[in-house]
Amino acid sequence: MTNIPETGRTQRVQIRLVVIQVLVFSLLLTLGGRLWYLQIRNGQEYSDEAKNNHVQQVVQPAARGSILDARGVPLADNETRLVVSASRTELLKMDDDGKGVLTRLADVLGMKPKDVLDKVRLCDAKTPQPCWNGSPYQPIPVTDEATTQQALQIRERTEDFPGITAEPTAVRRYAAPGKANSAQVLGYLSPVTDDEITKAQNSDSPYLRSDQVGRSGLERTYDKQLRGKAGVTRYEVDNLGRVIGEAKNDKAEPGASVVTSIDARVQAVAEYELNQAMKTARTEFDTNTGENYKADSGAVVVMEAKTGRVISMASLPNYDPNAWVGGISGKDYAKLTGKNSNFPLLNRAIQGQAAPGSIFKVISSTAAVNAGYPFNGNYPCPSSYSIGGQTFKNFESQGYGDITIGRALEVSCDTVYYGIAHKEWQRDGGNNPKKHPNDWFYKTAHQFGLGKETGIDLPNEVSGRVPDREWKKNFAKANHDAWCKQGKKNGTYVEKIAYENCLEGDKMRAGDSVNYSIGQGDTLVTPIQMATIYAAISNGGTLYDPTVGKAIVSGDGKTVQQIKPKSHGKLPFTAKTRNEIDQALAGVATRGSAAWRFGGWPQDKIPMHAKTGTAEVYGKQTTSWFATYTKDYSIVMTISQGGTGSGASGPAVRNIYNALYGLDPEGKQDLKKALLPTPQKSLPKIERDGSIETPTIKPYDPNSQKPQDEQTLAAILGRRD
Repeated sequence: MTNIPETGRTQRVQIRLVVIQVLVFSLLLTLGGRLWYLQIRNGQEYSDEAKNNHVQQVVQPAARGSILDARGVPLADNETRLVVSASRTELLKMDDDGKGVLTRLADVLGMKPKDVLDKVRLCDAKTPQPCWNGSPYQPIPVTDEATTQQALQIRERTEDFPGITAEPTAVRRYAAPGKANSAQVLGYLSPVTDDEITKAQNSDSPYLRSDQVGRSGLERTYDKQLRGKAGVTRYEVDNLGRVIGEAKNDKAEPGASVVTSIDARVQAVAEYELNQAMKTARTEFDTNTGENYKADSGAVVVMEAKTGRVISMASLPNYDPNAWVGGISGKDYAKLTGKNSNFPLLNRAIQGQAAPGSIFKVISSTAAVNAGYPFNGNYPCPSSYSIGGQTFKNFESQGYGDITIGRALEVSCDTVYYGIAHKEWQRDGGNNPKKHPNDWFYKTAHQFGLGKETGIDLPNEVSGRVPDREWKKNFAKANHDAWCKQGKKNGTYVEKIAYENCLEGDKMRAGDSVNYSIGQGDTLVTPIQMATIYAAISNGGTLYDPTVGKAIVSGDGKTVQQIKPKSHGKLPFTAKTRNEIDQALAGVATRGSAAWRFGGWPQDKIPMHAKTGTAEVYGKQTTSWFATYTKDYSIVMTISQGGTGSGASGPAVRNIYNALYGLDPEGKQDLKKALLPTPQKSLPKIERDGSIETPTIKPYDPNSQKPQDEQTLAAILGRRD
């Protein structure tokens, strides 16, 4: 054995120690550098990722509250359906962006592949419906009508359908009890958008990506209350995603229910009668145009006279709000918004504007009295009234001699109002107006609430228009150049009018004033405005804010917030003038232009007041108006291109009253058949568990309403408006 010198052995050991020290120092330096990189340079980033990796949130959507009628009948609630959804995030991870998966899904669901692909694409300015306008990070519903067999196929073949789920889910349901559609009143839902989520982040009611948001009607007005508060469960997980504990659990709070003043039974009657009136009008011949009336749209409002609460609000054409549930199809969207749709999404009761015709005369009568013309004075009612070279005719060119303003209301004499309006125009300076003209007719219309919104608790109400001097100036300024360009030709009637407007379109001319006095010309009103006005005449003069919401009931039923009636003003007449107008409107129903529609009405028990209106519209057929009230209700109906007020709308309004009071066509009352002989004052019964008792509702039976013998009545009373 060779002996190694002690010195050499020591040197070799030292060399090894140095190498080990260098290796250890290098490792420590590397480790230190890595720690600096992870903790200092990218510390915040990894800290955030670590938090996300260790706490995962699972959102449990809150059950949306119901919308109920005044008796507790659900108009909108929820039902459990099998919903098939697609995760866009998972699909985009695939080489073909998930097209293969969606094609297989379409085959299982019995849908066209294109329809499924369209459902999951994102909406933008250039993408037509159907598309997804919600967050791209939440599951996108493909259908909410999957069968149990289809759901099982998807769940059992998960390898063929990555990113696809089929789960029982609560979805919105619009029940249409008793065939009461109520579409425009209820509105519809659609997914929340990223912009809405961002804007609501700092509010007291932020949106979650899974939320559905009310887009119109009551769904929009009371969205915050109906939506409730989603539950969030936070799970602690390890770096492999395995759950190791539950960190926190916030339970979902169901949305509140909104009790409305709508009575589903009356709503069904109003919708049916409006539809029948329009169908009947289309069978009537219009001698002015040489064709049948088109009756292309209409609306009716039934309102409590002493509160402003809306009992029924119908608008035609309507639509099925269930079409929006789970995402609307391209075909359905085109039907609702296309050029030939006639815009069923429009609530014509609050958004339909038209000249009011003679139902405006209650305003003109008040203006005349306030201007100093005695209500019971004598005023000439010739068959026509001439101003310069222009002749303004009475309806059907009939004259009545010298009559009072009350009688002018009864028989709807236009020329009485022409004469008074013309005199007032002259007193205000005519074509060279005073610095501060009285403008009684325009001032009074504003005092009646026209030209502004009524304040109803439904979105997108329009204000109508009072064409006063200020409006004339603004309108002329905006259209002056176009008028002058068109008026240069000065050939056709329209071109002559344009030429005249080019020269003096900003002036209040005599023809403007007399036309305005009978609700013609540029005046525009909505049915809800006129229902509010006629309700105010009934109750003595108080203008109430119309309301559909009556109370908000918390999800547990423990808290009830009542929505009390509010007024926004008084009508500008004395009690004496109000009573005189009231008597004249009663005369309209008994011996005036609406009498042939109220034959046999029990006037001694339930005094009826009415006013007919037939508004002329340039380029269209006449608009039918029928405005009425009793001590309990006001009802206003209008039909676009429907003919005369009493002719088209009268029978339908009479039938609605018959249903309310339980009357047969001869005027005999059966309270057992009466839907609402007096307005309801109480809320539906709320149980201890928060549920609301739901009464049964039968569909409206129109056969119980026997039609009047119109031929006989017409022969006796004549068709006058």
